[in-house]
Amino acid sequence: QVQLVESGGGSVQAGGSLRLSCTASGYAQSIAYCLGWFRQAPGKEREGVATIYTRDGRTSYAESVKGRFTISQGNAKNTLYLQMDTLEPEDTAMYYCVANTGPCWGLERRYFNRWGQGTQVTVSS
Repeated sequence: QVQLVESGGGSVQAGGSLRLSCTASGYAQSIAYCLGWFRQAPGKEREGVATIYTRDGRTSYAESVKGRFTISQGNAKNTLYLQMDTLEPEDTAMYYCVANTGPCWGLERRYFNRWGQGTQVTVSS
């Protein structure tokens, strides 16, 4: 089964950038996955941020991050990135890497059955 480990979180000032990474073990190159990122801020529901379908590279984003965040796969297909630019204090959250086999159906928790442990992102004003 796929195991996910995130890295790259940290603290940054508003307007700055961070790149999150996620490495998947047990990843099968022959299988198409929906990979993505979720986040959860203190006292708030966990929300989907972005997804990518490994078969065709199609991406989707939450409205709140469109134009600021970019999801991508590394050359080693078991690596996932989230480039976050023009960060805002509202982006402060624990960020989780997620995966499921098959196409991406949407930015909802129920579509993903593999979750990483999370990496903290803090944006100060």
